Amino acid sequence: MKLHRVALIGFGEVGQIFARDLRAAGLSRLAAFDIAFESLDSPQSKAARSQEITVCTSAGEAAAQADLVISAVTAGSALAAAQSAAGHLRHAPFFLDVNSVSPSTKQAADAVVKQAGGRYVEAAVMTSVPPHGIRSPMLLGGRYAETFITLAAPWGMRLTAFSPEIGGASSVKMCRSVMIKGLEALTTECMLAARHYGVEKQVLASLADTLPHEDWRSLARYMISRALLHGRRRAEEMREVAKTVQEAGIEPMLAASTATRQDWAFARGRELQADALASQDLDTLLDALLTVARQPASGPSGG
Repeated sequence: MKLHRVALIGFGEVGQIFARDLRAAGLSRLAAFDIAFESLDSPQSKAARSQEITVCTSAGEAAAQADLVISAVTAGSALAAAQSAAGHLRHAPFFLDVNSVSPSTKQAADAVVKQAGGRYVEAAVMTSVPPHGIRSPMLLGGRYAETFITLAAPWGMRLTAFSPEIGGASSVKMCRSVMIKGLEALTTECMLAARHYGVEKQVLASLADTLPHEDWRSLARYMISRALLHGRRRAEEMREVAKTVQEAGIEPMLAASTATRQDWAFARGRELQADALASQDLDTLLDALLTVARQPASGPSGG
């Protein structure tokens, strides 16, 4: 068996990168569905046209003829994505769920796909996708993980079978996110306050001494900008992280607060001027962010 036809449910940043890399690996039959396709002028619609992707009007239509369905939506829509494709999986395609959600959410999605006739593969993406694309390291879970690794070998993916049980791989991802997404939130709050008091240089020097890194200014700017650009998606993920921590019997004090800060960052990012958001200079970004931060918030989505 070979995987000739791939459908992407979700055509945001991750879906577009995966489509690009899969085409570069030799796949020509790519289809996609995204709720943003309703608008022909949406970034997702424009990206699909530029990549010559078959645009579908529903997740079911995309999945119906696919050998592999890749679900790459926001965390809050992960289970709904599986449910929306469920009526079109009788031909037993692989369903690769790369969404950052809790083990219990993955287990619920697995049950939906299994009942519909599909072959569910849990995937936990263990790094930021943009630098690595389809070669981003992933931990896989489920009874079909090993088979999928074999079939996907021609694409050069970096896949590791973690467990035949669904949920284990995602627990690694969720626990990691407590730290990674938490660092973004902490850095944003730390550097905004430091800039206000005019002590950002001293704070960065102290951080470099305590937590060695060759360029803390660039690292801080990168972490803050990721939250400004992708905070909504990160906030949804952190709510799944909080669920994971809660299900471990631990109160998710920090995970819940990180979700709030990530939502806040996304809202503020929408209020920034494009040149400030794109600036590679940390001070410029902080000054612009301080300006909008002191204005009354208009809600988690900034709308």
